[in-house]
Amino acid sequence: MKKLLIFLFLTFFLSGKSQKVELKAVTDSSQIFKGEIAGVPITLQLHYAGIPDCSLYQYFVDGWYYYDKYQKKILLTGLYDYGKLFLYNFGTKQKQNSKRLRELINSPQDVEKVVEIAQSLAPKESILFGQNQTRENPITGSFYMENKDNPQSAKLFTANDMIYRYNNYIILPNHKRINTFDIINQYGGNELISYISEEKGNRVLLYFDHTSNLNACGRCGASEGEKGYRVLYFTKDWNYKHYEEFLTESCLENIYDTTKRTSKDGKTIMYKIGKSDSSPAYTLTIDIKNAAVKKLK
Repeated sequence: MKKLLIFLFLTFFLSGKSQKVELKAVTDSSQIFKGEIAGVPITLQLHYAGIPDCSLYQYFVDGWYYYDKYQKKILLTGLYDYGKLFLYNFGTKQKQNSKRLRELINSPQDVEKVVEIAQSLAPKESILFGQNQTRENPITGSFYMENKDNPQSAKLFTANDMIYRYNNYIILPNHKRINTFDIINQYGGNELISYISEEKGNRVLLYFDHTSNLNACGRCGASEGEKGYRVLYFTKDWNYKHYEEFLTESCLENIYDTTKRTSKDGKTIMYKIGKSDSSPAYTLTIDIKNAAVKKLK
């Protein structure tokens, strides 16, 4: 009987513990990719090395690649530009010409000329990925060697070659996890508020506060950002279904006239959002206990 009670207690404890939901924010500045050149498997590692001007969609990268069979690292430097990768090996002048490349690229206009600028520094090898601007897996590219006119094919086995990433991992029961970078957007800034399990499925309530534009020179790039709530919906087994988003402030949507009132017990928050250029006035009721948001116009 005593052993049975202990077993039931442990079963209840572990079952309750397994239902815990967490959010972990991790900013990545380095990525490892698998791929191939001319059908030969390679491994490529790149890390963020600063921006030429004001956009986090355009930045310098440093790193290396090797052929998996030999694992001898070949140094690379270059540029990430809105999904396109320009990578160069300058042989014995790698350090010197990497520095020179960055000195010559200081604006979006310079970024557009990166191939021309790099070629003036006589690279021994050039690898270009994502030039067709399609978001497919694998990402296709070309490999060029010095003094050879015909490029070889290159591939990265990923649909996203972005190096600098704001990851928000939502740790779910049953050893599952999702990244808001993959299912919502690349901006991060999410905070876990609450979650609930019901007969029809599970919900997770997030508050978010992130910049409006990763390009600081673009529209709303210097704004206080986008703010609001997201409700993520899951099956009973914690398989992700979809999410809803509710803005309380937004530069992109021109939403600023907002008032906030919290209930005495702290379980409910009400926002009154004034009329904006993009939508009529509305009210949001945030039910923290039930991980729900109700919108009334």
